[in-house]
Amino acid sequence: MANRSRKLTPKASKLNQPRAGAMKRVVKKPQKKLKRGSWLSSILAIAIILSSASLIMAFAWISVLFIFNPDKVSWLNKILPAWAQIPLGKHERPQTLKQIQLDLSKKNQIFRKTLPLHQDVKTSFLLPVFQQRANCQSDCEELVELRVYERSEELEFKSQSENYYYLATQLSVTGPDESFVISSLLDGTSEPQDINIPLPLTQVQRFEGKTPSSGVWFDLRGKRQQGTSTIRYGYVVYYNPERTNLLQMLSWTSPNGQLPKWQQLTGDGTKELIVDQTVGLEPHLQVYQVKPLKLFLKPIQLEAITLKSSTFKDSGYQNALSIARSGLWTPAFEWLKFIKKQRKGVLPEAAQAQMDLIRLHSQLTKIQAQKIWASPSQEVLADLIDGRWEKALQVFEASPHNAQEIATLLKADEKRLWNRIVAALQVNPNRREVQAWFALILAVQRGEEHANSWLKAQPKITKDNLAYIQGLLSRLNGKETSQISSTHPSQIVGTVQLITQVTNIEWLQPNPPADLKLMDNQVWYQVEVSAFNDGKRWLNFPFENFNPPKTDAAKFFWKTLGITSDPEIQIIVWLPNGEQKITIAAIKAVQLQGKVLRLLAAGPKIPDNQNEVLQPKPLALTNAALEWVQPSPITLRELHQQNPQRVKVMLSSLWQSLQQSGEVPGGAIPSFEQMQEKFGDWPVQVIDLTNNAQPEIILTISPEAIASLNQPTPKIQRKNTQQDRDRTIIFSDGNKIIYTDFTGNYLQRLSAIAKLSGVQSLALLVENAHNYSFKRWSEKNQRFE
Repeated sequence: MANRSRKLTPKASKLNQPRAGAMKRVVKKPQKKLKRGSWLSSILAIAIILSSASLIMAFAWISVLFIFNPDKVSWLNKILPAWAQIPLGKHERPQTLKQIQLDLSKKNQIFRKTLPLHQDVKTSFLLPVFQQRANCQSDCEELVELRVYERSEELEFKSQSENYYYLATQLSVTGPDESFVISSLLDGTSEPQDINIPLPLTQVQRFEGKTPSSGVWFDLRGKRQQGTSTIRYGYVVYYNPERTNLLQMLSWTSPNGQLPKWQQLTGDGTKELIVDQTVGLEPHLQVYQVKPLKLFLKPIQLEAITLKSSTFKDSGYQNALSIARSGLWTPAFEWLKFIKKQRKGVLPEAAQAQMDLIRLHSQLTKIQAQKIWASPSQEVLADLIDGRWEKALQVFEASPHNAQEIATLLKADEKRLWNRIVAALQVNPNRREVQAWFALILAVQRGEEHANSWLKAQPKITKDNLAYIQGLLSRLNGKETSQISSTHPSQIVGTVQLITQVTNIEWLQPNPPADLKLMDNQVWYQVEVSAFNDGKRWLNFPFENFNPPKTDAAKFFWKTLGITSDPEIQIIVWLPNGEQKITIAAIKAVQLQGKVLRLLAAGPKIPDNQNEVLQPKPLALTNAALEWVQPSPITLRELHQQNPQRVKVMLSSLWQSLQQSGEVPGGAIPSFEQMQEKFGDWPVQVIDLTNNAQPEIILTISPEAIASLNQPTPKIQRKNTQQDRDRTIIFSDGNKIIYTDFTGNYLQRLSAIAKLSGVQSLALLVENAHNYSFKRWSEKNQRFE
């Protein structure tokens, strides 16, 4: 063992010697172990750093979302305790439609039909919110708020079976003041009334079709009864999707009940908004253009086209604007056309817009002046409004009756004719016809002596012109004979026939009765009354429960029918060429037999109706009975451009109706393209006949149009029958047929659309087998009655 120890000892001692090679090896081994540990540590450190960076980035992104769109991190609410819940953006959690409706009901508010903002109504929509009005008789739900909802895209709600929506924006709504609504009825001479009572808005509708800008336009409206007229009013609201806000762009009112519409008026390719404020024969159209605005929340505005003097410095142009402002639209437009031609068809943009506005008004006054009017005063009024001075004088000179009736019109004029005549004289003070009308108004309003003094003071008036105008003034001498009594004016409509013999005892006359005799060149007319107004309401044939007193029955009829104050009645006959012939007859006596009421009238003879089958029956009506309504026609092709879907459905219904009446053979309905080719140029009229603020479509079809379908049938080939006259079919706003002349007996014809005195809704004047009748829309029964 000792030897072994000794052997080992030297070796051990050698280890303590400083040998370089050994030392190098001893140091190298521990160094290698340290490098491996450092590498593992580095990897771990890098992993920790990357994880921390990811967490930091994730928390940073969640923080950004939380700041700008909390709804995007709403999914965290599933794992967070109640005390740490994230408050959502949009101020509230998304809700289903049922939840929205429940919340509104708790506030006593009413959830109504939603309106789409895009093609997909589930993505976003406008919700009108209504509230019940207190102490209300009609239109009791008042609009109080508009809300825009957008569908929630968060995973928490998107995965649900029902759609969830958050409130994107809202707009409180209060109706316009009453003073603003009735201001359109003022004629410029009346003082506006300061009535600050807000009127309710009861309907919301989206403007359909192509509208300017990228947003959505809505019409908020209500209606108010003013005497016999229905005034409509409201706001135009714009939804801006880029800013997600609702903007009230315009307050509007229409005394004739027409709704605003978008229509391309100027030549820039963008539609303008047109508000019709026409009163009677006086056209007044407000036209608004969409103009850019340098405001972040309101990038556009509606700017009215006005006739104020523009920067276009041309004396002729300024004169044209002047007479246009007075209401002489057609002369102004003709003048502007001449100016534009001189400038090689180029006008400044603002001047062109003014010219387009004048053209639009001129179209209306031309249509009125070209109509056949039932009374001389209406015809003269339409002529003077359109600047047809000579034609109006011809009517004035036609008969003493015309002169007296027109004198009454001029005496009642409250400056609307006066302003036109003054404007015309300022442009051309020496025009004889304008001087004549100026003198006539002076004579009836200030006296004939005043008119003669003005005439003699005109520096360039000739002797011939002076004598001519003074001759016109002399025709006014009998104007005082037509005094209006305190009773209501006669409002009577009926059919007419000539009779040759009259028996006194068969007719009632006012005391003292006299022999019924004719004057030279007079004939007897028997009028079978279809309808009349007794001063309170309209009564229609048959006249049941109509019991006059046994004593002084004639006086009862004279007062009830209004003959006491207005004994004249117009007799209208249609000639084969379509021309109307009108004469004035005087009511002499009345007769009631059973349920039939007849009048006896004496007047000049007018041509007989040469073909009673092909022409309308002779018509009798008094001057105050009604006002003809004639909407401007457009073609079916133009209507299709405005409302393509409605026209497609309507043409299909039209073809089926023609098949049922035997005008075209049965079988498959042609394609829309085929029907559009056949019907595209047919004229239609668009007007509200059912008082629901939605226009009906009136289609009047001529025999030639039926023949053009190239579908001959035995019925069409018959001659001199009722089928050889125009026939009418009316479609509701829901494309249902609510009136048609295509009936089996061919004895019904729509003659005209009329506004009856004292009646809110329009009426159809329908010619039947033996007489005329009025049909008005029944809201209860949903039909004309």
